[in-house]
Amino acid sequence: MKIIFMGTPDFSVPILEALIQAGHEVVLAVTQPDKPKGRGKLLQCSAVKTAALAHQIPVYQPKRIREEACVAHLKTFEADLMIVAAFGQILSEEILTMPKYGCVNVHASLLPKYRGASPIQWAVIEGEPVTGVTTMQMDIGIDTGDILETMEVPLAEDETGGSLFVKLSRAGAKLCVQTVQHIMDGTVTRTKQDETKATHVGMITKQMGAIDWTRPAAEIERLIRGLNPWPGTYTTLHGKTLKIWNASVLEGGDSQKAGQIVCAEKQKLIVQTGKGQLCLLEVQLEGKKRMQADAFLRGYQVVQGQQL
Repeated sequence: MKIIFMGTPDFSVPILEALIQAGHEVVLAVTQPDKPKGRGKLLQCSAVKTAALAHQIPVYQPKRIREEACVAHLKTFEADLMIVAAFGQILSEEILTMPKYGCVNVHASLLPKYRGASPIQWAVIEGEPVTGVTTMQMDIGIDTGDILETMEVPLAEDETGGSLFVKLSRAGAKLCVQTVQHIMDGTVTRTKQDETKATHVGMITKQMGAIDWTRPAAEIERLIRGLNPWPGTYTTLHGKTLKIWNASVLEGGDSQKAGQIVCAEKQKLIVQTGKGQLCLLEVQLEGKKRMQADAFLRGYQVVQGQQL
């Protein structure tokens, strides 16, 4: 199968690699333009670009894929299929109908649930026991096309956004190769999405990590895991930002004010929430390294009754 691959972040790389290993001819890798990063603002290429160049696959980095010149360039490759995995731009109808078999998207949720930009984090935040990946025949909507195939992935009790990212990326690679084979065999089926069950999630922002201590401890704990590693969750202590990397839920003890430290001794750092308490296990004070709570308590003065 002659394939144009479109993707940008680390999530997309195992999918690209799997297609290559399965013997498909990836004639072009389309990814986002290089972006300045870090203090020096040096240009950094995407993970997909790095992987494609390692396999000597031509790379195309349009600012707007929908422009006429970009569409014309894609046509010259006469691809049988386009595979899209976290590319980051919306494709025009002309592109979607260009290849013989159209465009197939690898999406990190069990559609129609969690359409949009951040399905991985929200599966953790919402406490889903199971999520998965979907291959979808793309149409002009946002994640609204017909479902081709799905693969379920269970979440561990301590699942983070980062660990689930890896699991779903690997599952997506396996499912993508399977779907392409079924397209070639003519055995793939298309199932309309149930719009009554559709949910949509937007981009994750840094502001989402600000902890609202009036929320239940269980919700806050899931938020901590869902936004790990980025953007992370945080509160303030003595006017400084305190990142929370890991925590556990304690039942009961709702008599204190939400956000109040109820214990800061015997290696325990416990905070009152709107329902239940949260035991902070790993933290990072502004300008310091992340550390276990007991190490933090030995080096920084925290007393019972302080308000976060």
